Amino acid sequence: MVEPPLRHPWRLKFTAQVGKGLLSQKGLGSIFFLKRRKGVEGGGGRLGTSCPFLAFPFSITPKAKDQQQTPSPVEVTPLPEANADAINFLRSLSLEELQMLFFSETLTIISDTGEPQGEMTIEVQRGKYKDELGIMSHCVFVHAFSRGFLDKTLSGNSLLGYISETLEIMEQHSQEFIKLLILPMERKISLLKQDEQMVMRRSIKEGEEVKTGTSSFPWNAMEGFISEAANLVLLRVMAWRQTVPNQARFLALDSDGKLCHCTYEALGFQTMQVGRQQAEVFIIEQMVHSVEGIPMACQFYLLSDGHLAKRVQVGSPGCCIISKIPVLREKDEIEPPPQFEKKPLVWEEDQELFSRFQERKEELRLSHTRYLCQHPEAHALIADFLLFLLLRQPQDVVTFAAEHFGPFAWDRPPSPGLRSSHRPSPFRSLDDVHDSEEDSPAP
Repeated sequence: MVEPPLRHPWRLKFTAQVGKGLLSQKGLGSIFFLKRRKGVEGGGGRLGTSCPFLAFPFSITPKAKDQQQTPSPVEVTPLPEANADAINFLRSLSLEELQMLFFSETLTIISDTGEPQGEMTIEVQRGKYKDELGIMSHCVFVHAFSRGFLDKTLSGNSLLGYISETLEIMEQHSQEFIKLLILPMERKISLLKQDEQMVMRRSIKEGEEVKTGTSSFPWNAMEGFISEAANLVLLRVMAWRQTVPNQARFLALDSDGKLCHCTYEALGFQTMQVGRQQAEVFIIEQMVHSVEGIPMACQFYLLSDGHLAKRVQVGSPGCCIISKIPVLREKDEIEPPPQFEKKPLVWEEDQELFSRFQERKEELRLSHTRYLCQHPEAHALIADFLLFLLLRQPQDVVTFAAEHFGPFAWDRPPSPGLRSSHRPSPFRSLDDVHDSEEDSPAP
C-alpha cells in the first residue's frame, strides 16, 4: 500500500480562474466551482466539482457540535451497473497493448484569449503495487499534475493512481487546492480497495476548518468502473485502436459522488494545426450521466498513438493543448522468420563429406584389424561357434548362441547333471527358476 499524497512532495501544476466566486480548473481537464454560502469575501465558500473525472462521494462528517445532530434517513436506491459491452471492452485489454501507451506528455493550459496560463503533465508507466497483505504485483502507474496562476491566485491539483491491466482500481489519491487570500481551500481524496469494498476517504480544508468523510461501495458492484486514472489510460487505448465502444455504458462518479453511467462517443477525425505542423486527431467525447444533475461532457483530441493533443471541457473557457507535435509511436511489426526449403543431402556427391567418410572408414578398418591381431582368441571363438552352428543348424540361432557362450560366463555356476531333463532357458539361471517355483501358489 502506498502512502497518501501528503507524505510525498508532489509537484502540482495547473491553472485556475477566480471571478465572482468561480474557480475554473483546467488541470487534468476539470472545472471546479466555488459554491458560495455567504460569498468568498465573507469567508464562506465550498470547494466542489462538476467534472466527472474528479467527482467523488461528498460525504462530510462534521466535527464538534455538528456531530451531535441526528442524521436524516437516506433512501437506499439500487446502484447502476455497467453493461456487457463495457465489461468486455475492459477484459480485452492486455499488458502487451498497454506497453505501447507508457509515456509522458505535457500540455499547455491556455485561456479563452489564447494566453498560456499553466502546464499539465500526464505520465503513464508500468509499476509495482503492494496490497494490504504485502503481496507485490505488477500494475499500471498513472501520475498527473498541473499548476498555474490566474489573477495572482495559485491553484493546482495532482493525481496518483495504481490500476490493473484491465483498468481496475487498486489505489488512487488526488489533491486540489486554491490559495485564496481570504479563504484558502484544499481537498484530498483517496480511493482504496479494502475488504471487498471500494473505500473513499475525503478531507476538505477551508481556512482553518477541516472536515473529513468516509464512504464505500460494494466491490462486486464496481465492475466496469472508470476512475480518473483509468480514464486517462482508456482514452489512449481508444485512440490507439481508433475505435470507441459507442454502445458501452461504463460506471463513474458524478459531481455529487454518486455512482452513475459514463459513455464515450467517437466524433470523427479532424486536421489540427499545432504551430507550423498539422496532424490528424481522433475526437472522443466522454459523457457522465449524473443521477440528479445535468450530464457533464468533455472532448478529447487524440493523436494516433494515444498522445493527447487537445482537451476541451464543455462549458469551460479555455482548454489544454500541446505546443509541439511529438514523434508518433508505431506498433512494431514483427517479420516472420525466413523459410528455407529442406534439401536432401546427397553426401556421396559432396567431395568434403565423401572424403571424411573414406577417412573414417579406413580408420575403423585399421583399428579392427589391429585389435584382432592383438587378440587371436577372438578369431578362434568365432570360428568354433560358426562350426557348431553349421553342423547343428538350429532353428533358434539366438538361443543356440546363448547356450554356446553361456559356460564362458565367469559368474555362472555349472548346471548339475540331474537337472539335464529340465533344461532351462539359457537366459535365466537355475536358481532364479527354483525361487520362482517356490513363490508360486500351490494348485
